[in-house]
Amino acid sequence: MSPTFLAPVALSLATLLFPQVSLRAEKEPDPTQVTIAVASLLEQVHFSKQRLNKDISRKLLRNFLETLDYNHLFFSQEDVNGFTEQWAESLDSEIIFGRTKAAQEIHALFRTRVEERVAFAKEILASELNFDSNHAIDLNRQKLPWPAAGEATQTLWKDRITSELIQERLNKSPKDPVTVVGKRYDQYLRDIREQSSEDVVKLFLLSLARTYDPHSDYMSKSDQEQFNISMRLSLFGIGARLRSEDGYTKVDQLIPGGPASRVGKMKAGDRIVAVAQGEGEFVDCVDMKLDKVVGMIRGDKDTLVRLQLIPVGATNGSERNVVEIKRDEIKLKEGDAHGELIEWIRPDGSSMKLGFIDLPSFYRDFSQNGNPNAKSTTRDVLLLLNRLKKEGIEGLVMDFRRDGGGSLEEAINLSGLFIKDGPVVQVKSWNGDVTVNRDTDPTIAYDGPMVVLVNRQSASASEIFAAAMQDYGRAVVVGDSKTFGKGTVQQMIELSKAVPALANGGQAGAVKLTIQKFYRIAGGSTQLHGVESDITLPSISDQPEMGESALKDPLAYDTIKPLAYDKWTNPIFIEELRQKAMERVPKNPEFAYVQEDLTRIRKYVEENKLSTNEQVRREEIEKDKARTKKREGERAARVKGEEPKAFRITLDNVAKAELAQVTFVEPKPAKEGDAEEEAPKEPLNENGEETVFKSPPIRYDPVKAEGLNILGDFVQLSKGAGTKAALK
Repeated sequence: MSPTFLAPVALSLATLLFPQVSLRAEKEPDPTQVTIAVASLLEQVHFSKQRLNKDISRKLLRNFLETLDYNHLFFSQEDVNGFTEQWAESLDSEIIFGRTKAAQEIHALFRTRVEERVAFAKEILASELNFDSNHAIDLNRQKLPWPAAGEATQTLWKDRITSELIQERLNKSPKDPVTVVGKRYDQYLRDIREQSSEDVVKLFLLSLARTYDPHSDYMSKSDQEQFNISMRLSLFGIGARLRSEDGYTKVDQLIPGGPASRVGKMKAGDRIVAVAQGEGEFVDCVDMKLDKVVGMIRGDKDTLVRLQLIPVGATNGSERNVVEIKRDEIKLKEGDAHGELIEWIRPDGSSMKLGFIDLPSFYRDFSQNGNPNAKSTTRDVLLLLNRLKKEGIEGLVMDFRRDGGGSLEEAINLSGLFIKDGPVVQVKSWNGDVTVNRDTDPTIAYDGPMVVLVNRQSASASEIFAAAMQDYGRAVVVGDSKTFGKGTVQQMIELSKAVPALANGGQAGAVKLTIQKFYRIAGGSTQLHGVESDITLPSISDQPEMGESALKDPLAYDTIKPLAYDKWTNPIFIEELRQKAMERVPKNPEFAYVQEDLTRIRKYVEENKLSTNEQVRREEIEKDKARTKKREGERAARVKGEEPKAFRITLDNVAKAELAQVTFVEPKPAKEGDAEEEAPKEPLNENGEETVFKSPPIRYDPVKAEGLNILGDFVQLSKGAGTKAALK
């Protein structure tokens, strides 16, 4: 069964949906068959059961144009009018028969327009420009019409190039601003020219899927593999992050402890010019698309790959090094759950041990289902939790502020660590059938006071967990006014498995379709509404532009019948905790800074303008510098309380006798004229594990600090049976 993201569904019927497609044996899938397959799955499997029609046709045209030209810079309004007249009412019929002529024609004109705009940009760069005009550019043009052809387009681009040159002049880079901006557009043009007809079809089918809802996708084979990597947090390769620059594949970073790092002959900044498999011939990869180069470098564990490199800093353009690397499994540890043991200092000077677990996503290795040692969020959190309990914590913070979701099974299992047993989430199919997903394990891994931190980036599985903890009365939800609001369920369907005609087309890719919606056990959906915090704190992320409601074509909010369930018997003192928090927040200067920043950001968003007058931009920068300097002075002048002791707990050190203490380091303000440098790496042991952990003081993350304060109050109230005296 293919991976499930917030509910399992059988695929046995999917293979019966395509009697009209004849069987063909071929290595490369026919784009006609792929298009028909994707369209049929959308019509018959998607939650909405929406047939292809004129409304879908119009939305598809809009989505495809904005996929290509999201900021309305390259097409003219005349171009868009022409596309609308020709295709807006007929794309549904084209897709039914697997035809993608419209996509190819639109992309061909897009490529022409990019070539024209880049050529015009080069003319502007070669001319004398006025940097003291009273013009301004629109920061975000996505909701603005496309410019009219001719003078309007030329003015738009002249102002845009002027703005980019001003920015480079203000950056005080040693590189010539004209050269920097020119190379930027050369690279963009190269990227567009590299897009094949298969790439165009991929973008077209992605746009089609997005007409049904924002979370349905079409994925090519490489996209699908990248998605799987993000879920299992590992891949087989050499352990290097790569990027495309000036036609070369450049090494951006070596992953500590990875094969490339262990070999010691490869550095960040090296350029890869050719790749060979084992002892085979080198294949030149200059001007090759990045995903193809990555595909050649990745491979099975213990196989050899040879790379021909231009070493960083080479003075001779013909200099080449050859590096032989044995591929191995690469653990993407930055996505792992990790935690801290914090000796939190109370306002009265007393301290208590509190646990803090940061969960970036709900990851799971779907290829290892049934393996008790497979990569699993719940398994990893339980390891951290057991260590924190061993250290004697009195309360726990679970931080989901950057967790965009993942596996439903992990959301259910993780919730089960904190409740006895019972329903966790309800899932409704298109026909109204409701399935109740339950925690069936009566054991509780942790039963103490708990705070769940969320923000507008907390989505999907994070919202299931937060909603369950809130509905059970198990934890206090703290953070932004509400979470993201993604209450839909996706399933990955591999086309080669679902469609007989594509069985031999290994590169056919997959569709990720919204097949169900999930609901809280109390009956309400999190779709659009999200999970509202019990205690709301000021936060830069708490803005209406962030969330499901800001996306195109989201599914609607609704409710279903609530379930019967046994609420947590221990009180959580919401009103008392909110009152104490609201007394502290206005007194915290860091929250005052957040409020100031929010006001300023809202003003910029509403005005949506950036001046093309260099002096105006310099004055804005000076204001920003003055504000930063003023805050730094205020921070230095304030009496600093003793920073709490904190110990970092990772999956690498969770079982070790001694934990590494976190060193809190005051951020150093950047000095004017300083060159941008890569932050020094902390020492690693022979296994690529960190041995020293540095972090800014907790007070500079006011939401984390207040979350710990709230948890401290929660612990005190629990000890004092909820009396106000317990908080004094």
